[in-house]
Amino acid sequence: MPSRPLLALLVLAALVVPASASAHIERASYWPDPAPDCAVKPCAGGQVPKARSLAAVARARRTYVVCRPDSLRRLRRAVRRAVKSGYDVRPTDHRSFSARAGRRLLRVNRRLARRCRFGAIQPAVSKAGNNSTVVVLPGLYTEPRSRAARADDPACARFRLHNDKGESGAVGYEYQARCPNDQNLIAVVGRAVGSGSDPQPPLEDRRGIPNLGRCLRCNLQLLGSGVSADDVVVDAGRVASGDKGPREAVKDVGIRADRVDGFVLRNLKVRHAREHDIYVLESDGYRLDRFKVFWGGEYGVLTFVEDHGVISNCEAAGSGDSGLYPGAGAETGAQRPAGTVFRYSQRVHHCDSHHNLSGYSGTDGNATHIDHDNFYDNALGFTTDVFTAPGHPGYPQDSDLVEYNNFYANNLNPYASDVDDIQPTEPLPVGSGMWIAGGNDNVVRFNRFYDNWRRGAMLFAVPDATVCAPLIGTPVTGCSPEKLSTSYRNRFYGNIMGVAPDGAVQPNGQDFWWDAFVGDTGNCWYDNTAAPGARIVSAPASLPACDGGRNPGQSLGLGDLGNEAELASCFGAVFNGDYNADLCPWFVTPPRPGSGVSRAGAQRGLVAHHATTVGPTVQAADCRAWRALRPASRRALVEQLRLFFGARVSHDYGRGQILPDDRALRLVAGACRPGYAAAFKLYKLYGRAAAFTP
Repeated sequence: MPSRPLLALLVLAALVVPASASAHIERASYWPDPAPDCAVKPCAGGQVPKARSLAAVARARRTYVVCRPDSLRRLRRAVRRAVKSGYDVRPTDHRSFSARAGRRLLRVNRRLARRCRFGAIQPAVSKAGNNSTVVVLPGLYTEPRSRAARADDPACARFRLHNDKGESGAVGYEYQARCPNDQNLIAVVGRAVGSGSDPQPPLEDRRGIPNLGRCLRCNLQLLGSGVSADDVVVDAGRVASGDKGPREAVKDVGIRADRVDGFVLRNLKVRHAREHDIYVLESDGYRLDRFKVFWGGEYGVLTFVEDHGVISNCEAAGSGDSGLYPGAGAETGAQRPAGTVFRYSQRVHHCDSHHNLSGYSGTDGNATHIDHDNFYDNALGFTTDVFTAPGHPGYPQDSDLVEYNNFYANNLNPYASDVDDIQPTEPLPVGSGMWIAGGNDNVVRFNRFYDNWRRGAMLFAVPDATVCAPLIGTPVTGCSPEKLSTSYRNRFYGNIMGVAPDGAVQPNGQDFWWDAFVGDTGNCWYDNTAAPGARIVSAPASLPACDGGRNPGQSLGLGDLGNEAELASCFGAVFNGDYNADLCPWFVTPPRPGSGVSRAGAQRGLVAHHATTVGPTVQAADCRAWRALRPASRRALVEQLRLFFGARVSHDYGRGQILPDDRALRLVAGACRPGYAAAFKLYKLYGRAAAFTP
């Protein structure tokens, strides 16, 4: 049996290859105080807010109405269509619409139209205050003034975060408040800039936002007034692409809600942002409901360091990373503060996430409840992990409840040529339903996994030494290189494997996969069922059932060389630029189970993929931009990466481990060699490789 150090080296692959859940380069972020802020009336935060009705806000004083010249004409057409044929909340949720409901909706929209004073959303949001509602009538909103706002405006440079080594590469809250449309098509800035400066280096304890200003737009709601989300469209890129690509983005973020306690977004569609269509940050209490997000460059929805949040009744498609990303949720699960009660800090339910690199991801996504969703036609349906970016809070991931979902047909290969113009930002295993990468105390139950040609569900460990100081030099609360903090006490039970809801038999390549990391305890698989006459297929072939979950002490990882070698091989393939399917099969479409198709046949799908060119900044640079640079410019970009990762984030440690520039040049050249690596983000490649350099 291999030694634990050898196993740790083998699973280094797990920290590099699946960086899809890595957070966007952002300021050091903090969990908001979960208690309500009663400086405003009613109090903001402390619970998930309720959406206001259109009828109520049509007469309310704090209502700001946005419309286009053709809004009512669009609405009449939408009502006629819906009365005749119904409408889609999401692809798997089609609803009828009565003539009476149509008349009522037209009546309230006429009342709202008489109050319309804005032709774009940003001016209305800027005018609104606490407890306000911004109602957007049907139409296409491209926000011309926001689009024209200069990105990286030199006038805003003084608001960037700095440290003892120069710029950190991130922008702080003050930057967003002073220059709201530098990065964002629409920015909802919730609070005033607090007194004093942001702590530099950032605080290691991320509970409570330092220098929190007073509420400016707490309890703000942004509501579309159409029949469905399709009637109000916010477009941050190429309008002519419709709900597909290419995106040709003009802004990094479509709609950003920053420190907006009690925020509600409902009944609209956002598309074509360079990074995230919807972004909610450092907010206590949010609800995103009946919305659609299409062709975001990285994430359809990104929420980060949130509490009391709900994402529901949604559709997410076309993202180069993941459709839905509730990352670094508040620690209300196994790692909750002493004396507090277990609760789920966020919930994601009744959503369809499809045709993304991954349907769902959540780095250190603690205590999130994911239920009644459909994750299909992605490369990887679902990931939660601990691949921690420097300073990322929440380690280790724990306490998700994943139940009553469908994970199926996740066989999309965006690494192949021109697959729906999705530009993958990471290397991931095509053909997989879900994985838990270094998480604890998660429950996966009562789901269906079917027609995932590689695997249904995967579980593997991530040693602390590959995440925290001193190896990468970034202190992570709860992380010590001498410990093995993951993966423990995960349970998979009551799942139906290889059978669709209509009873059709659609097997997975394998149902369950476990690295069996030496010393891991409490991981149990029991009461899962296969199709009639079939059996559960797993690797290892025998998984601990823990006496039906009653005796988790019966589960002990003893190592699995084959599974660990796969992780190590894929690590080597990525960073040597050798994407041979015999070394790492993750980037080719697996054959359909039982089809008899050979790996050689699948390998033919591994062809070049194109991506749009972006400027070679630390944050935006990808492999395509790298290829366009001259040697001197490549070296300059590597120097930027080194400065970013070397910036200090604590009194004792740097932001992260750095690479010698010559080694970094070779690393990027190798990782960017395949054509389909065009959209791989350089800062993610660099950070993971640097983490494993002694």
